[in-house]
Amino acid sequence: MPWSIVALSSTIERSTTALLPACDTGRFIISVKAQSWAYCEDFIDIDDAIYAAHVRSEELGCGVISPGIGGVLRTLATSVGAQTVVEIGTGAGVASLWLLAGMPVDGVLTSIDINVEHQRAAREVLNEQNIPSSKVRMIAGNAINVLPRLTDGAYDLVFIDSDPLDFHEQTEMATPLLRTGGLLVINDALWHDRVADPARRDETTSAVRELGRTMRNDSRFSTSLLPIGGGLLVAARR
Repeated sequence: MPWSIVALSSTIERSTTALLPACDTGRFIISVKAQSWAYCEDFIDIDDAIYAAHVRSEELGCGVISPGIGGVLRTLATSVGAQTVVEIGTGAGVASLWLLAGMPVDGVLTSIDINVEHQRAAREVLNEQNIPSSKVRMIAGNAINVLPRLTDGAYDLVFIDSDPLDFHEQTEMATPLLRTGGLLVINDALWHDRVADPARRDETTSAVRELGRTMRNDSRFSTSLLPIGGGLLVAARR
């Protein structure tokens, strides 16, 4: 966003704060934040391959990451020179395409999903883009059973996009796989915007909220929580 727009938004917010009652000010700020969030999501363009994967995901009824999340995944993979990546939750290949776009040509993505049909759809999407099967290793199975079979310290990035009730166990299993400086990235870290609301105490929301607190205080990681898409927790292995 151009600095002129940022400055204008800031000026409007400050001036309106001085004029509006507290409740109206709160609504205005929320509106501005929502507009900024939408702008961030629209900032990233999606190509035909990712669009096709989105459509396939909707047909299968599997979750799909937003363009904002995808753009961050691509940037993170590029920033750490991610040659070896683990993805937990293949879906129809949307996140796979974003991750691969940030990986070097000799990088290998290991994608784990318990749903064989989803992986079959993802493979079709990848084949349509002429991505060699040797570049994407798909493993059908429960990640909790698969992760212990992978090599410790051998991975640059692990992306978790699965059942939030499995986040904590999968995080503990994924941590040894990361090299120093490697990234652990967890999707849906704000869980439908419920995590920030202390009144939300259902099992799933509480589990995601507790994971965030645990990661924030884990000395093995340097952790941030990003308000993009459904929330993205990014932790760098110390």
